[in-house]
Amino acid sequence: MVVIIILYLWSFLLAFLIVYLLIPPLGKLAFRLDFVDKPRADVERKIHRKPIPLTASYAIFTGFFISYLLFTRNFSWETGALFAGGVLLLTIGTVDDWYKTKGKDFPALPKLIVQVSAAILVYAAGITFSGFVNPFSGEYVLLPAWMQFILTILWIFGVTTVINFSDGLDGLAGGLSAISAGTLFVVAIAKGQTNSAVLSITLIGVSLAYLRYNKAPAKVFMGDAGATFLGFILAVIALDGAFKQATVLSLFIPVLALGVPIFDNLFVVIKRMIQGKSIYQADASQVHYRLLRAGLNQKQVVMFLYLLSTCLGLSSIILLLLQV
Repeated sequence: MVVIIILYLWSFLLAFLIVYLLIPPLGKLAFRLDFVDKPRADVERKIHRKPIPLTASYAIFTGFFISYLLFTRNFSWETGALFAGGVLLLTIGTVDDWYKTKGKDFPALPKLIVQVSAAILVYAAGITFSGFVNPFSGEYVLLPAWMQFILTILWIFGVTTVINFSDGLDGLAGGLSAISAGTLFVVAIAKGQTNSAVLSITLIGVSLAYLRYNKAPAKVFMGDAGATFLGFILAVIALDGAFKQATVLSLFIPVLALGVPIFDNLFVVIKRMIQGKSIYQADASQVHYRLLRAGLNQKQVVMFLYLLSTCLGLSSIILLLLQV
């Protein structure tokens, strides 16, 4: 038990330190390469007032995998799929971010294809939503292969997308990711799932280190590359842990753990579909923008959504305890 606790502690600390130390030099490189998010008065979502480096994603990716691989030595097909999917998202996210530095919008279709491809890699490696426990008979209901595929892809793609959509205010997506990962860490500990717990605590480490520079006023952004990566890892953690051997009721545990971005962006997507807009069309309809228009300042909005996310996370833990 002591060895496992030390494993979690070192995984967190190393992930935190790598990101904390890498972000400043990567930020300087961003200015030299003009890889920065520039203010735009014609875009409501661009509320910062000076150019901000878009390079935190590379520190997050590096810190996460170095820490995870060093302490778990888990060089499996599952880890390979996680790494390859992360590289795909980092690559397409970088292209998307580069377009943004030039004041242009990258087409949605290539992003969709790459994000689905990353999800398929994870499915092919055996990390899937395979079924649930029947609450009446206690037997495990194994879903048909086609349904496992569809539900797994939809979950990974969906969580990847909603975390990215939530990245609209300083400290918001990073903080929500840390809170969600913290909830999934508790769930993994309760279920005795060491690998999921290490994935979670490592993600907490990189997210908190990023927040050190991204809290308002932000000194660095992670861009689409970083936000989609965080969402991707959170989705896989849930599949690898909370969704395993789940009862019908406990299927809601990971949904609540990621409740703020999921429920907000479900509302946004449905609204865009009703209005005949593309779901990828960027606008200012997310809850954080609506709260800003209601009169709250940036810090108040972020703290309110942190509190709401924490409450939903605690609700998911209570739901877990009711299942034990």
